[in-house]
Amino acid sequence: MLKYVIKRIIGVIPTLIIVVTFVFFFVRMIPGDPARLVAGPQATLEDVEVVREQLGLNKPVHEQYITYVTGLLHGDLGTSLRTKRPVTVEISNRYANTAKLTLLALTWSTIAGILLGVWSGKNRSKWQDYTGMTVAVSGISLPSFWVGFMLIMIFSVKLRWFPTTGAETWKSLVLPSLALGSSIAAIIARFTRSSIIEVLKDDYIRTARAKGLKEKVVVWRHAFRNAMISVVTVVGLQFGFLLGGSVVTEQVFAFPGLGNLLIESVNYRDYPAIQSLILIFSLHFVVINLIVDVLYAVLNPEIQLS
Repeated sequence: MLKYVIKRIIGVIPTLIIVVTFVFFFVRMIPGDPARLVAGPQATLEDVEVVREQLGLNKPVHEQYITYVTGLLHGDLGTSLRTKRPVTVEISNRYANTAKLTLLALTWSTIAGILLGVWSGKNRSKWQDYTGMTVAVSGISLPSFWVGFMLIMIFSVKLRWFPTTGAETWKSLVLPSLALGSSIAAIIARFTRSSIIEVLKDDYIRTARAKGLKEKVVVWRHAFRNAMISVVTVVGLQFGFLLGGSVVTEQVFAFPGLGNLLIESVNYRDYPAIQSLILIFSLHFVVINLIVDVLYAVLNPEIQLS
């Protein structure tokens, strides 16, 4: 196991190099002049040039790239053009909020998705199956921003149960997590249903039923664990998407997380912040994929990591 993990970590290095390089040059294709934004609308051309020199934007692009990579190797993500503070500080202030929101959304959506998927799968072609999949398709079809607006209108404006913005209390996480996790729960439900249906066709399931075991025991003790192998992949990938894809939801709820920070950084052409955020999102996917691969062996010892 340890050798496999080390091998995967080493294999990630080329991927990260490609991501860093691509993002660095891509953000410089965004229309707009960061020096002009920093200097202000009333600044003269001379003032803009002074700011550009202070920011190092007057240097050739390849020199800027070398400076950026050198800083990364020393753990320096650069200084935000928008706030003049280290990017690490900007990200650390927002990271905890996004992490809490993502974990809450993933937790409830995974539990709800698995329960709905198992309920539909073990009652295939019955009213329970049609009801469950109707709910799942609805969850996938409804965009998260629309769900967010509806939740705000019902639970914030009319009922006044939850705040509409911010992240000061646990109540601030409820509505964003519901909007963020609704489509994830639907996706997990559909994959769980398919996996349960396939596993229930296996010979060992028929043998378990022939022994007179109760259907609940057959489904939850024998079928559920093997059905979860494919579901774990979906949950892991969705976790990565939640961390990097909460941009729209955080905007709707004015939630101070990484997604909101990314939008602010793009609007301000804050190159160091944009580069660092996308790099962090990429790292999330890499780490989560590694965890998912290890979980395969935990769920099914017959699977060999190589």
